[in-house]
Amino acid sequence: MLRNRRRLGAWLLAAAVLVVVLVLYDADRTGAGDPKAAPSATPSATLPGTAAPAPTTAAPSPSATPSPSAPPGTGEPSPTASATACTSPGACGYPDADSTGPRIALERHDTGNMSVKKDGTVIKGWDIRGSLDIYADDVTIIDSRITSTNWWGINLRPGYSGLKVLHTTITAVPGKGPDNGGVNYAVSNMGGSSIEVGWCDISVFGNALSMGQGNLHDNYVHDLVAFRNQGGEWQHIDAVISGGGNKGRLTVRHNTLLNSTPVDKGATAAVGLFADTGVVSSVVVEDNWLAGGAYALYGGGPGATGIQVTGNVFSTQYHPASGAYGPVTAWNTGGAGNVWKNNRMSDGRPVEPAP
Repeated sequence: MLRNRRRLGAWLLAAAVLVVVLVLYDADRTGAGDPKAAPSATPSATLPGTAAPAPTTAAPSPSATPSPSAPPGTGEPSPTASATACTSPGACGYPDADSTGPRIALERHDTGNMSVKKDGTVIKGWDIRGSLDIYADDVTIIDSRITSTNWWGINLRPGYSGLKVLHTTITAVPGKGPDNGGVNYAVSNMGGSSIEVGWCDISVFGNALSMGQGNLHDNYVHDLVAFRNQGGEWQHIDAVISGGGNKGRLTVRHNTLLNSTPVDKGATAAVGLFADTGVVSSVVVEDNWLAGGAYALYGGGPGATGIQVTGNVFSTQYHPASGAYGPVTAWNTGGAGNVWKNNRMSDGRPVEPAP
């Protein structure tokens, strides 16, 4: 009797071991039970302006219709939009009307063209009908609105420094400016030092942010208005423009820079780095939403050095290639310190400058 019980126990133990082996074999064959083998139900998030791994797509069949060639500088188009596609600036974390401009109630001031000549002046909570000409150091304009009919909204004169323009709306009256009805500069830095422009809502002006050195961040530049200048030609239109020859650094970081102007009416760039008055050097263009212009970005041209263009989104909202002719031109690949990295179209395609 005891012998039979031992024999039955041995058989039961052998059967249990066999069942375990079969289960483990099936799990290994199907990938079940291995967290790395199971697909994620939620795609991993990618911060706006950063590169993401390209999605894996099946190879097209020989009978499939080939995609049209990408415009120069856009890279090869993918069959479908990538997981990093962005639909609009605000939806993708870039500045818009909700995140820029004054945060407090304003009091109207009909100043005309007002000259500021006292160091350390702070203008806060003003609704200015006019413009500001700065002949002083360390002036701050904050939580205000400027509606100009002058050449500029705010102009820092040579020899002065420390200007800050924060949380301010800067616009103009179309057709009422001095340049044959046009208005030219929302903020102009004629000084030799850096200024700060941040969280501002800027519209209408032909060359909205004009300077060789400065810290431009978290601004929303939009609805620029085309006009013929006093010479009868269409004014060149740029959201940010630098003419080169700068002594300090120009940083353009986390802005929405839109230029919807038609090319035949003067559209130039969302960011225009031009060697008009000297060699372009020491510029950072990082994590911006760029759209429109003939090209969305002019990169400084021959001789440009120290130009870092990283993590930007080139939007297709006006043109399939971001700018009418492409996302970027005049990029000096061999320039010392020039860096091009992690730039992409708003549909996720990588952007590389044309050779």
